Amino acid sequence: MINEIKMEGVSSFKGSTSLITDKKINLVYGLNGTGKSTLSNFLYDPTVSKFNKCSITPIQTDTIFVYNQRFIQDNFFVSDGLKGIFSLSKENKAAEEKITKAEKRIHELNQTLQSKQTSKTGTSQNFTSQRQKAMDKVWKIKTTYTGGDRVLKYCLEGLRGNRDRLFEHLVAVEKPTSEPEKTITKLKDEVEALKGGDAHPQPELPTLDFSASNIESNSIFSKAIVGNEDSVVAKLIENLGNSDWVNQGLAYIPDHLDEQGSPCPFCQENTITQHLADKITDYFDESYQIDIETLEDLKTKYLEAIDKLDSLKTYSEHPFSPEKHSVITQKYQLCTSVLGKNKNLIEEKLKSPKTVLKLEDSVPVFASFNEEVSAINSQIHAYNTKLANKESTLKSLKTEFWRILRWQYDQTISRFKEDLNETNNKLAEIDEELKGIDSDIGVQKSIISEAQRETVNIEEAVNSINYGLIDLGIEDFSIVKHTESLYRIVRTGESTDAFHTLSEGEKMMISFLYFCELCKGRASADDTNIKRIAIIDDPISSLSHVFIFNVGQLIRSIFFRLDRFSQVFVLTHSLYFFYELTDPNHERRNENQKLFRLLKSASGSRILEMKYEEIQNDYQAYWSVINDTDQPPALIANCMRNIVEYFFNFVRRRDLNNVFQMTELQDGKYQAFCRYVNRESHSLGQNIIDMKEFDYDVFREGLRLVFKETGYEDHYDEMSKC
Repeated sequence: MINEIKMEGVSSFKGSTSLITDKKINLVYGLNGTGKSTLSNFLYDPTVSKFNKCSITPIQTDTIFVYNQRFIQDNFFVSDGLKGIFSLSKENKAAEEKITKAEKRIHELNQTLQSKQTSKTGTSQNFTSQRQKAMDKVWKIKTTYTGGDRVLKYCLEGLRGNRDRLFEHLVAVEKPTSEPEKTITKLKDEVEALKGGDAHPQPELPTLDFSASNIESNSIFSKAIVGNEDSVVAKLIENLGNSDWVNQGLAYIPDHLDEQGSPCPFCQENTITQHLADKITDYFDESYQIDIETLEDLKTKYLEAIDKLDSLKTYSEHPFSPEKHSVITQKYQLCTSVLGKNKNLIEEKLKSPKTVLKLEDSVPVFASFNEEVSAINSQIHAYNTKLANKESTLKSLKTEFWRILRWQYDQTISRFKEDLNETNNKLAEIDEELKGIDSDIGVQKSIISEAQRETVNIEEAVNSINYGLIDLGIEDFSIVKHTESLYRIVRTGESTDAFHTLSEGEKMMISFLYFCELCKGRASADDTNIKRIAIIDDPISSLSHVFIFNVGQLIRSIFFRLDRFSQVFVLTHSLYFFYELTDPNHERRNENQKLFRLLKSASGSRILEMKYEEIQNDYQAYWSVINDTDQPPALIANCMRNIVEYFFNFVRRRDLNNVFQMTELQDGKYQAFCRYVNRESHSLGQNIIDMKEFDYDVFREGLRLVFKETGYEDHYDEMSKC
């Protein structure tokens, strides 16, 4: 059975619409132009490219037979003769028994096949549900990285608008062997550095070089600097313990000393004589002065070297330093601390030259600091290299981005792959079973085919069609055998092909009888199809009302009642015929039938379910169309013409020509309405209308004036409510 027919993107079916059913008998009503032919043509040949958006569910169904204009053309207008219809003879009982047994076995196998297909569908649907859950989780990637700062949005190019594509992309990423060291935050920083407004090459940091580090190992600091020990004041200066203090005091001794004694620069008493000053000066001999001068020079160089050092800001405020700010500051302060201590020691040596000192070696702390500088410079160099190769770098970072996410979503992806593997194994197992069942069905069909070769004939089909023609009162032409597999239509007393001389109604009648026999019988000796689905599209469109009842009876007796047909779809434009086929018994109708309506508006054709109570006659249907402003202009105008023709020509027997001459309708705005609706004007060849002239309100007002002028305005008002 067909459970759903989906129509989309073809002819009047602009959007997606579906006929969903679980019933054997399905009746579809729709005015001409609403899409009935398109629907039946799709079922006739679903492989046509224009139907690529249409579908049938399930894909595999019972064999479908379609009666429509395509069927008539393929079987009558193109072929040299009708294709023979084979019916089983009852003469060969042994063959019949083989066929019956094989058909029973095929029925059993088909039930098993259906069960397996149901299991396969259930397995697929269950996996689809699991996959959807996994997709929903993975879709958070899109919402996370395409909102907010959007730094990593470029990594999702081509994936942002499609859940399936995004999911499959992540599944295809190979899981890293270990957790990636780089974080999303770090990745963002790198991308921002490459894509931001400040993205330009960065200078490397200078190494922190202290040019006076060799001073720290000078031997003078381990030397006790003393004056002339032979001087008479040597013992005194040694006892004072501060020769530097004494040496500094010499600068304050006057150049001319009083014989009685001049003021001492230390105690301010008149104790300094020329003799004492000479003795003190004699203590600080040339060797002493040289050492002191050496110390002074070393101090000056040391301090100058300190002043030349780059400031801490040079390192701490560089764009690549924030992560190492703490360690850089600590090590820089350690360098300056060592230099400060050494500076103090040099000054101490100058104050007490005799003191033996050892300056701290600053080389290790500077080397340690420069290790950090070197590490930062490596990052700067790497960045500058990446910036010079921006596109390839961004591509590489994109790869890292997906590796990080693959690791983060491993639980979801791994579970999905396990489910996929399990589902594929199960489906493969079911497919093997289905293959075996198909093979068994093929064997049984071969048995049927071999048995049918002994029993098939076309005489029974020919006779059946001819009897059907007689039952309908058609006696002036009949079917005759043409070859072993073909037959044709001839008129009584003639032998030439007469099909092309038939009226449209006669062609439709004979073609429909042929279709009935084709569905009841077998198309060839090898035809082993059992259950069938019949699609019947407007079998009364060219028939007089005399035959409509007969066609309805044929459809009910053959297609509705025979078990050979698992499902029937009848499409018609006639509400009368639609009503004729509808089962009036409420319980039987609910059990076996489903009613549908095809509607067409500016947005396209739609298939809607229809209740039994909604069935109207054709006249009411025309009013329902013109009362809907969304209907196509041509359809509305055509229905107005049918309303006028039906009501006045058949119901009221009025001459409308004078009505259309009324003064009100002579206004220029009603001319398009009059030309199209007034049937009397058609004989003058003026019935062509450009739908650009169509104005709904003007046409409605024109129709109202027609009914008003003829005295039926109340009828117009009542029908306008439909």
